[in-house]
Amino acid sequence: MAHAIEKTIIEPTETQPDHKLDSAISRARDYLLKQQRKDGHWCFELEADCTIPAEYIIWTHFTGELEPELERKLAVYLREKQADHGGWPLFYDGDLDISCSVKVYYALKFAGDDINEPHMVRAREAILVRGGAARSNAFTRLTLAMFKQIPWRAVPLVPVEIMLFPRWFPFHLTKVAYWSRTVMVPLAILYSLKAEAKNLNKVDIQELFTVPPEKERNYFPVRSQANKILLYVERVVRLIEPIIPSFIRKKALKKAENWFVERINGIDGLGAIFPAMVNAHESLILLDYPPDHPVRNMAKKALQNLIVDYGKSAYCQPCVSPVWDTGLAALALQEVENGKTTNQVIHALDWLKTKQILEHPADWQEIHPNLKSGGWAFQYNNAYYPDLDDTSVVAWAMDQAGNSDRYGESITLACNWLRGMQSSNGGFASFETNNMHYYLNEIPFADHGALLDPPTVDVSARCVALMGRLKRSEDSESLKRALSYIRDEQEANGSWFGRWGTNYIYGTWSVLTALEQVGINPKEEFIRKAVHWLQEVQRSDGGWGEDNYSYYDSSIAGTYKESTPIHTAWALLGLIAVGEGGSTTVKRGVEYLLANQNKNSWNHLAFNAPGFPRVFYLRYHGYDKFFPLWALAKYRNYINNLC
Repeated sequence: MAHAIEKTIIEPTETQPDHKLDSAISRARDYLLKQQRKDGHWCFELEADCTIPAEYIIWTHFTGELEPELERKLAVYLREKQADHGGWPLFYDGDLDISCSVKVYYALKFAGDDINEPHMVRAREAILVRGGAARSNAFTRLTLAMFKQIPWRAVPLVPVEIMLFPRWFPFHLTKVAYWSRTVMVPLAILYSLKAEAKNLNKVDIQELFTVPPEKERNYFPVRSQANKILLYVERVVRLIEPIIPSFIRKKALKKAENWFVERINGIDGLGAIFPAMVNAHESLILLDYPPDHPVRNMAKKALQNLIVDYGKSAYCQPCVSPVWDTGLAALALQEVENGKTTNQVIHALDWLKTKQILEHPADWQEIHPNLKSGGWAFQYNNAYYPDLDDTSVVAWAMDQAGNSDRYGESITLACNWLRGMQSSNGGFASFETNNMHYYLNEIPFADHGALLDPPTVDVSARCVALMGRLKRSEDSESLKRALSYIRDEQEANGSWFGRWGTNYIYGTWSVLTALEQVGINPKEEFIRKAVHWLQEVQRSDGGWGEDNYSYYDSSIAGTYKESTPIHTAWALLGLIAVGEGGSTTVKRGVEYLLANQNKNSWNHLAFNAPGFPRVFYLRYHGYDKFFPLWALAKYRNYINNLC
């Protein structure tokens, strides 16, 4: 039921000159199409913080299988990314992150950098003034323990016997997110066997500790009362661990080995994410897989495939994003043609059709054994872990193509699978159902606070958008519950939180776009609140921007030191979706995009998404290739439809 609201006043405005707008759209479209691969898909770079390339160097020194030329290029990249504060941040222009900085310093030392070089002195001083390497996170301390830089007591307990826990136990693999499972299982092998790195050059970083590591007593700061209790529990378990019967450990090790080898995923790697892939390869070494073993070779190749080589420098990606990039590029190009689908987009959708995951074992089937497959993964191949966000976007683009003979079955399977993955609160998560065992984030190992995959507004909005488009009677109850969840999650200021894109602007775009597909009256009060918030946070130059620090402090939601093309595009797409295309707010946003377009496209260094809020951030290099194009095309279509 619509609420009475004050009527929005839209000031008369002149539309952009057609030639300027059309030219900008044409150049951006042509540039995007030039990036399309021969088989029809797109895959842009996916850049994370310097932890990943640093870990790549460290991994080669763990295995002893050094790559000198690549190491030199990775070191160039790492030096270039050092910030003015002396360390390395989690995102562009961010503050020093102690764990990232410790790993980068260690990687550069492995690469041959002298500790007395100015950049190493600056880094060391910055790390020490913040407490030193002992203050780094659990993953970093595991690495340091494997290189004998700290004692194993400094590492949170991750015994391989977790593989034997029954499902009813407070901790079970099904109770954590896919990324946690794929990282933890091989990591438990590394922990339980007390892995030792080759470290052929015997490189150490003892100069990064304020207290000798063996004398340090504060490796585990208390995060909460629940965490304090679990720290005591862990101390008791540490006393028991040495007397665990060998046959139990052997059984657990074998179960862990079988689990991750079964999911090794060829040259795409375990979970198709870097941290899991590194742990898997190192575990294979500990389990005595010889260098020429095909599984070990595949695990190594999967890691090498993540390298982006610029010639003089190089970096390692955390994963790749071809399905996501292709789905979003297709939607943008469909908007360029006012909803029509060109041959180039058909080529992309045909490629996506081949990537739909059908009749394949998957972790989600443990919770839904009778649900038929129909999803897409984020990466080229990750059949055990399709995700709901990609599935919604791909099926949306396929439905918009209007070719039921070609894509109808794929869309039906996708939507049926999505409906079956809905959580009890009405929302949708990325990979799991009802993954809301929040107490698990208090265990000592989970100092990153990202062990789980609960429902989120942005993923739910994409599922709503698809169901709203399809208007199938069998989805009506699911759609109703999802819409209720989204409304309940609206912030007091009118925005929505963005779990997978930075941040409240992304979340608000996601919801407003979904509501357009459902056909919700844009005069509804909760929609007007969202519009008002976007209007309030528009910057003086007409654009929008948002700082990744909004994940730490929600009072700065929707604000940044400058506008970015991506945030501006998200804001415009959301506003136009709810009827604001003729407003001064939108016109100014469009002018910002036109004024800030490079020769063909847009480019901004700001990281635009969290992998895990407060812990790990990403820069999707494709976002400024298709989101501003999508926004300008949607604006043009809005204006033309008024004529």
